Amino acid sequence: MKRNTLEYDQALDTMVRILRARASVGAEPLTYGRLSAELDLQGHHVPAHRGPMPYLLEAASLRESPDGSVPMLSALVVLQATRWPSGGFFQLARRAPFSRPGDDTELWTGELAHLARHYSSR
Repeated sequence: MKRNTLEYDQALDTMVRILRARASVGAEPLTYGRLSAELDLQGHHVPAHRGPMPYLLEAASLRESPDGSVPMLSALVVLQATRWPSGGFFQLARRAPFSRPGDDTELWTGELAHLARHYSSR
């Protein structure tokens, strides 16, 4: 699956729907494996730990918040072993347009809280 293709865009649309739904019911994190399985159920083969997954997660966050003002959907996706986001999430969160402050714990817990508030009010 390559970026800027119909297949990629359809997988991105599906990922955004899955993550928005998750955010709207309390922003409970899900693992990369679970997200991969949910995408697969909807016809999109996106392996949990390689291929387009990191690009799709970044694109999902940027689509929802091109100016960084809306919470990052990618905050919902965690590694099974640690139940924490990958390093890629924190890198994205600290660069423009998001530029989130704080240590990893403050940043992530704050983002989850903002997700829950933002999407439950929609």
